[in-house]
Amino acid sequence: MLLKPYWTDGLPPASGLAETLPAKVDVLVVGSGYTGLNAAIETARGGRTTLVVDAGDPGHGCSTRNGGQVGTSIKPSLASLTQKYGAERAAAIRGEGMTALEWIGERIEAEGIDCDFRRTGRFHAAHSAAKFEGLAADVPGLRKEGIEVEVVTRADQRREIGTDGYYGGLVYPRHAQLQPAKYHRGLLNAALGAGAMVAGQAAVTAIRREGQEFVAQTAKGQVRARDVIVATNGYTGPFSGWHRRRVIPIGSYIIATEELPKELISGLFPTDRVITDTRKVVCYYRTSPDGRRVVFGGRVSAYETEAALSSPALYENMCTLFPELRGARITHSWSGTVAYTFDELAHIGVHDGIHYSMGYCGSGVSTASYFGMRLGQKVLGRKEGQTAFDGLSFPTRPFYSGKPWFLPATVAWYRWQDERDARANRG
Repeated sequence: MLLKPYWTDGLPPASGLAETLPAKVDVLVVGSGYTGLNAAIETARGGRTTLVVDAGDPGHGCSTRNGGQVGTSIKPSLASLTQKYGAERAAAIRGEGMTALEWIGERIEAEGIDCDFRRTGRFHAAHSAAKFEGLAADVPGLRKEGIEVEVVTRADQRREIGTDGYYGGLVYPRHAQLQPAKYHRGLLNAALGAGAMVAGQAAVTAIRREGQEFVAQTAKGQVRARDVIVATNGYTGPFSGWHRRRVIPIGSYIIATEELPKELISGLFPTDRVITDTRKVVCYYRTSPDGRRVVFGGRVSAYETEAALSSPALYENMCTLFPELRGARITHSWSGTVAYTFDELAHIGVHDGIHYSMGYCGSGVSTASYFGMRLGQKVLGRKEGQTAFDGLSFPTRPFYSGKPWFLPATVAWYRWQDERDARANRG
């Protein structure tokens, strides 16, 4: 078993990367994931000298380690957002998620990125009868928002997924999937082609302001910049304590099976949709782009663990849903770090003159990309960079410094709730 993302198989090393850093640039982007690269594409094309730096190799983080599921990514409901921000602002926030979903397809097409992007839809499965009733009750409101959604009862469930382990669910036909590492490489090449410089192994250790400029200390030397963008999400380090106190890094774990008969895969995934479920400790999974493997992810323990140790637990979860897969060999196991926020919203803004976007709450393929693009527009001073998220307070909690000491207890509590639901289903 390989302890690396399946997505990077056959992907050659990136070329055209900077070995040394310039002394000064117009824009310094910290983080080379979807957010940072999309920002860099905009600023470089806008005529600004742009440098992207990363603590590891470009794309070493969750941009090449996620499940490749593309949705609207806004977790709070319209009702909860309305209560907090009012009806108009709430609708605009939710609308940004739908805009991001459509925009990413346009971005991929415009840049000619070969990343197996397909709008196959999502099946969001109910893990209990009560959860299905709740999902079905939400449908009129979702449709009123303009969201395409279909109800699938448990009786009709096998037309979507080859298991009886759920109690029906919802189909979101506009949701999509892509190959995350190939998407990242396409963005990297687009940024380089636009004239941006990208350097790996250049961890930022400090940023300070000197007059109208920022000075960043990196593992490869000092860089001065007029504008700085922090796009580190779940990998935000101590160089930026203000941001670190506002995101909760959480490990998510994935396995990929060996190649399996296509008839078996098509029986389990007849519509080839991506799958999520309503569990608090969620499972998410899909087929590989060639339709020969199952790629299965989720949270496997209260504490962070290693990919070698997470694989057996993920395998058992997968086989509980699909007994037909018991005996299938696991060829890859890996993990990535996502960033949650205390209000379950992503945040984009400026703090002490530094631009940032982060906190995509585990479903940021589209919003990380979209907000990265908007960040680039903001730095260029363009009015189209405005979003409905601008000006939202970015909350933290007392005594929180970026290490989520409370996470194990929270995950254990959520897992207990999931088990309680399962017991209720059994009567």
